[in-house]
Amino acid sequence: MSVFEAIADPVRRRILLTLVDGPTRVVDLCSHLSDAQPISRPAVSRHLRVLAEAGLVVAEDKGRERHYRLESRPIDEVRRFIADLTADAAPGNRRPPIPESALDALDTEVRRTVRQRRREPAPHTSTTDHEETA
Repeated sequence: MSVFEAIADPVRRRILLTLVDGPTRVVDLCSHLSDAQPISRPAVSRHLRVLAEAGLVVAEDKGRERHYRLESRPIDEVRRFIADLTADAAPGNRRPPIPESALDALDTEVRRTVRQRRREPAPHTSTTDHEETA
């Protein structure tokens, strides 16, 4: 999963913002995130796995506990990309900067498309004898 796909989810963005303060355990992330909306430990773990696959977080074992910390390199890439976008959006340029709400809308559309594709039957591709001889 790309960095941009990983940060498209608002819960994952909140996790990243929490990790800015330093390494954190899953249970502490659950507690912090549940202040706004209840979230289970397995859900937080799944979000952390996505963030780790994108290279945004790193897990470090400390004794019997696992702490997650922010990995800044991919964030720097996003920062450069956004800086390029906003530079292009300066007066006289065509592209406007991307508001954060656009990322939320992108996440919604991606999820909607995935659900629709799962529901749609596979296209019927067989041909009749008449079509083959024509």
